[in-house]
Amino acid sequence: MRQSMSRRGGCLDNAPMESFFHTLKVELVQQRQWATRDEARRDVFACIESYYNRQRIHSALKYQTPEQIEHNAA
Repeated sequence: MRQSMSRRGGCLDNAPMESFFHTLKVELVQQRQWATRDEARRDVFACIESYYNRQRIHSALKYQTPEQIEHNAA
């Protein structure tokens, strides 16, 4: 098994995921509370699938949505 991180102190491998989780926390998690874990799981899935991948533009993708990038690549 190999570690996916670069040398110690090299955070660039993890930067995209850190950015994603920060966005998720700010745009969804800090905005509401859930009664059950299943309810939270459904909302997070819906947020990622319906908003983050389909509507939200990303500066790293030249201000396009992930869905637009996939469509243009096909």
